[in-house]
Amino acid sequence: MTRSSHHATGLLFAVSSASLYGLNIVFARMASFAGANGSAIVVYRVFLMLALVAIVAFAARRSLAMAREERGKMLLLGISTAFVGICYLSSVAFIPVAVAAVVFYTFPILIVLASPFVEKTPLTPLLIGVVVVATFGVCLVVGPAFSGLDWRGLALAFAASVATAIQFFVAARCTRTGVVAKVFWIHLIVLPTSILISLVTGQLAPPSILALAPFAVAMTIGGYVFGFVLQFLALGRITAVAAGIIYCTEPVVASVASAFILGEALSPVQVAGGCLVLAAIMTNVLLEQRRLKDAPLIPIAD
Repeated sequence: MTRSSHHATGLLFAVSSASLYGLNIVFARMASFAGANGSAIVVYRVFLMLALVAIVAFAARRSLAMAREERGKMLLLGISTAFVGICYLSSVAFIPVAVAAVVFYTFPILIVLASPFVEKTPLTPLLIGVVVVATFGVCLVVGPAFSGLDWRGLALAFAASVATAIQFFVAARCTRTGVVAKVFWIHLIVLPTSILISLVTGQLAPPSILALAPFAVAMTIGGYVFGFVLQFLALGRITAVAAGIIYCTEPVVASVASAFILGEALSPVQVAGGCLVLAAIMTNVLLEQRRLKDAPLIPIAD
């Protein structure tokens, strides 16, 4: 497999994953309306993910061994993954899906800003311009309705953004552990972390809470399970910067789905801000593609 085809496969996995995550957050808000909080959903979906991974590992005879040199990275991946799920799913209990998605999707901006220090990627004037435009777009989305938005939802969505940036950087460097083993160990770490956070916040509820909105909860958990696996398949093939910017698909899917499913709407100014964010992120996608095109093609082992 060539470098370009390896990269293209990673982008396809990333787009598919982002689309599933976009639907996931819409149904999470629907579940919150019925009383099923984000923390409870995270805890119980982890149990399901662990069971599914164990079944797949047994049936496909896949090893669950973790590379010794990646134990620290796996621990950080597990903790950051727990914070992403809990903060993002909890944010939509306080603010609309579209606003939560745009605030959450500041993480590609964070990745670009951090990449010179983490990945030694040069921070060019063009990249700085992209970040400025994207940041201004986020301000437009949040600013016009700031007085009507709950600060807790904004804080939770941004905390999820920071955790996701950490997750992407670490996952792009955790390549020696297989995907099945990676998903298993991450969720084994997520489980006690999510339970602890739920206990501290007083949001740990019995499994019966999931019955308050069975369809919405099933869609939320299903979108997460398949989206998560595809995400880590993608991160094994593309850089954190490339993955972060291609995930601009999620807020688009989330906004469209929330309009059709939940009847949510954005003001013209907020729509313009969202378009600026997406335009900035897509510009970065094109820059990444140009960089890859100019790089020499080398074979990649499957």
